Amino acid sequence: MIATRRLAATLGLLLTSFASLALAADPPPVKPAATAKVAPFHGYTKAIELTRGTTRVVLCPQVGGRVLEFSVDGQDAMYLDPAEKTWQPGQPVNATAGRFDYGPELTVIPHPTLWSGEWTGAITGQNSAKLTSPQDATAGIELVRTFQLAGSGKLGSTAPFHLVCHQTILNISKEVREVCHWGRSFSPSGGICIIPLGDRPSRFPSKYAMYEEGAIINVRNTDDKIRERDGFLEILSPPRKPKLGFDATGGWLGYLMPNNMLFVKKFATYPDRVYNEAAGLTLSVWYPTGPRIELEPIGPRERLQPGESASFTEDWWLFPFPYPKAGQQVDLKAVEALVKTQSQGE
Repeated sequence: MIATRRLAATLGLLLTSFASLALAADPPPVKPAATAKVAPFHGYTKAIELTRGTTRVVLCPQVGGRVLEFSVDGQDAMYLDPAEKTWQPGQPVNATAGRFDYGPELTVIPHPTLWSGEWTGAITGQNSAKLTSPQDATAGIELVRTFQLAGSGKLGSTAPFHLVCHQTILNISKEVREVCHWGRSFSPSGGICIIPLGDRPSRFPSKYAMYEEGAIINVRNTDDKIRERDGFLEILSPPRKPKLGFDATGGWLGYLMPNNMLFVKKFATYPDRVYNEAAGLTLSVWYPTGPRIELEPIGPRERLQPGESASFTEDWWLFPFPYPKAGQQVDLKAVEALVKTQSQGE
């Protein structure tokens, strides 16, 4: 009995010591909570909301499997047409904001069911969700898009979390399908598009292709709204024709908005693979006069046998970054350093 009491006393002292050491040690860093929930967004009753810290994503399964909002500190990188804010289930809608698609643009089988039909949404974790398209028998394609708010959440990081957008294209037909990933998100206009050219020479004398009227693709264009500087192309405002194509291999593009936020998309490029857009593009930008700009990463050709699938990933960041004042220029090296520093290891 005496031995038992002594053992209990010894254990008590040890527990007290351990507790004192735990209190004396630095507390572990507290990471912002991650939440995923179904949360109505305007008329979209089945929208899925992902949040981590001040980063918020709203996904739309009801019309085409899109991103309706991608914001940090309340600053949104997406352009949502005001007409969508009054949308009700069953109504037609011109889909805007964070759209995805597949191509090649000029020859792909039309697929309105995949583009704007109703998808199935599912929450897959505290910071992730999946959107699945209906099966389109005419196109012979089914699409699956997964989204995750990833990142370390390190204190002091300018953008501790980012959105991983992963699209899988499945061939459900009995024939071969040649396709490619095609991102088509809208952002508010008025910003400066920044495209790193990469270390491979462009096939285009002007470093970009401008789509003229009809099927004419002009690769010797000059435009004072588009300039080459320090290994980058900058689109300063709407050019003479809005649709531009690039074969750049830098693997990312930036869009600096007047609200002092830099929207970055990172994506893999494959210089030694075939790109089956008409001009062999890795990236396209549509910048018309009006309220929106379209930022379009493009994947390489995927030749899918029946039952095969292929995937492509875009990583999205939203950083605070100063928009240049009148007479100033964007510090392109600072943009490049920011992208490399914040996204390394992610």
